[in-house]
Amino acid sequence: MSEIKVDTVKGRDGVVRVGDSGDTITVPSGATLTTTDTTLNLPATVTATTESKTNKISPASGTAFTFGDSGDTFTVPSGVTMANSGTASGFGAGPVLISSHTATDTTSIEITSGIDSTYDEYVLYFINLEIDYNGSQIVFEGSTDSGSSYGITKTTTVFLAYHDEADSTTSLTYQANQDVANATSAQSISYAQGGNAPSDESLSGEMHIYAPSSTTYVKQFTVTTQYYHKDDQSWNWYGAGYWDTTSAINALKFSAVQGNIQAGTIKLYGVS
Repeated sequence: MSEIKVDTVKGRDGVVRVGDSGDTITVPSGATLTTTDTTLNLPATVTATTESKTNKISPASGTAFTFGDSGDTFTVPSGVTMANSGTASGFGAGPVLISSHTATDTTSIEITSGIDSTYDEYVLYFINLEIDYNGSQIVFEGSTDSGSSYGITKTTTVFLAYHDEADSTTSLTYQANQDVANATSAQSISYAQGGNAPSDESLSGEMHIYAPSSTTYVKQFTVTTQYYHKDDQSWNWYGAGYWDTTSAINALKFSAVQGNIQAGTIKLYGVS
């Protein structure tokens, strides 16, 4: 067997055939096979048992590309990030970030846009809300006129569990002094919250609002928070209720009853 070296091979009929059926053509290690500004025609099925690296995969014709067959499993290894810059369908609807509101020594955080008929459910995440008045609390109100006024009649229920750092005090109890019975009072999401600012004491949790744009039903909500109580206790707070109105709820206001909300973020998400 001898070696042939040549710069260009051209077919007489415009086609160059390499080998016959059953032959194996080997590209040695270290060699590079380059195609430039041309089309590489492959058979209907190409089997590769090694790693393939490419910068882009596009459909040969049209705009549809099929990734695998029914029953196949594709694994995304740990540490890999999949970024979507277009429209992904068929994956189910996940929460969509609508807005983020960060407090900086303010009496209240108001969310006056983004709550509408786009989503059936809205979720708010409270991330390390810190107050600067020890023993105060954070409350919320809803609005039907985009925040021009608040104070919608509501009925709520609240219970909590707590445990102190010294492992000497525990409780699971209904909080009758924190609920609202057919009244316009603001609803609390904490009570006697620690606020020795600057400090490491804060509140985190989440709130769900269901069908806020419905004109048929009252507006249901649930709230769960975890916060640092002023007496060095962990308080897990559970609240729920409804705004007694068939008008759309389209704005929310979160306030410190005494002092300010020193720091923290509230993120608003929509869920289809």
